[in-house]
Amino acid sequence: MIDLPPPQPFAVEMVQEAQLMQVGPNPSPGQVSPLPIPRRRKQADVEAEAGLVRPDLPEQDRLTACIAKAARDPQAALADARSWAAEGRDAGQNVRANQCLGLILSNTGDFDGALDAFAQGVAGIPAEQEVAAVPLMAMAGNAALAGGKPEDALGWFDRALAVKGYADNAALAGIQADRARTLVALGRLAEAGGALDEVHRLAPEDAEGWLLSATLARRNDDLPRAQRDIEIAANYAPRDPRIGLEAGVIAVLDGRDDAARKSWTSVVTADPDGDFGKVAKEYLEQLGDAPTSAATPATEKTPAP
Repeated sequence: MIDLPPPQPFAVEMVQEAQLMQVGPNPSPGQVSPLPIPRRRKQADVEAEAGLVRPDLPEQDRLTACIAKAARDPQAALADARSWAAEGRDAGQNVRANQCLGLILSNTGDFDGALDAFAQGVAGIPAEQEVAAVPLMAMAGNAALAGGKPEDALGWFDRALAVKGYADNAALAGIQADRARTLVALGRLAEAGGALDEVHRLAPEDAEGWLLSATLARRNDDLPRAQRDIEIAANYAPRDPRIGLEAGVIAVLDGRDDAARKSWTSVVTADPDGDFGKVAKEYLEQLGDAPTSAATPATEKTPAP
């Protein structure tokens, strides 16, 4: 039995996010695509349920230090992580080293390298401790998706979801959400809808899951479903500018220009100098001013695809 690394929040700059389902200009080209894991249970609790024991080893702090250094000095941290992975003193250390290496490579845009590092980390965890490999499998899936390999990503997400005994519903919902993005990238929209239904079952208050399902429904021309889901998303995250953008797109496609203006204006107010605010301004310019009187014929405009 090896000592296992605590999975860190997936704080890497992943490109593939809700824009896989987005109409119009990409609201944030560099937006992160982390696993949305609210209410994360402590990894120690997960491993205890699996009958695992974690000795208090210095390498635990080394992983934390490695990730912290990556935020301050990425190049130095990358060199340290590669050196650490090359030490090869024991399997547990290699898992931790590859986890840090994968996170750093993801942040530098080397998604193939990150995928290889995460895969090496997963390979270092014995089958009887596979429950502890689920976060690393999810990281590998995100690296593959960001690297333009959706088929590989789907394999990693499916593998993570197939592990028995992983009981963190919020984390599983996050994996299902990323799986849905992958299925959209593959053009398998019906299956993506099924994955998002699982997100709602596992984490019914997850606003991002409702945003994604609203966007998917809109892409499928199911505007009533899209409106229902975006309202739920707004109820749980009323200040999320992504939700405001999508609400406006749904409204304008449904012929409710005033509602679209209201949604996009709220995004501009909340994020005047940010990427989302800029996209909202572009949408408002395309839509044009509201008619000054009932007698003025309205020109139907929609955001550019």
